Amino acid sequence: MARHARTAQRPRRDPGESASFTATDAKKEFGRLLEIVLRGGRVVITKHDAPKAVMLSMDEFTALTQATERTLEVLRGDFDALLAGMQTPKARAGMKAAFDASPAELGRAAVAAARRRG
Repeated sequence: MARHARTAQRPRRDPGESASFTATDAKKEFGRLLEIVLRGGRVVITKHDAPKAVMLSMDEFTALTQATERTLEVLRGDFDALLAGMQTPKARAGMKAAFDASPAELGRAAVAAARRRG
């Protein structure tokens, strides 16, 4: 009986906060969950007292996915710029010298670079 008392919680009044429902209650009260989400709220769906899913508005979902896409575009641009910088003749010569260097030469170069950095 105590388990039944924990099933559905009333949504909080602040639209930015989350209401929590068990998976069973979410199934039974889908219309209510949809109304909460359409009013700007979020719904956490739990199973065995652990959060398993979140229901949110399409506007919020779109904002979240577009933010990720913009971040990916920025990272892609940074990567492309770094790659282009590594394709210069000077960079190619440096990489060839590094791969052709002996272990002793690599050690001296590493020590020199560390000293330059302070």
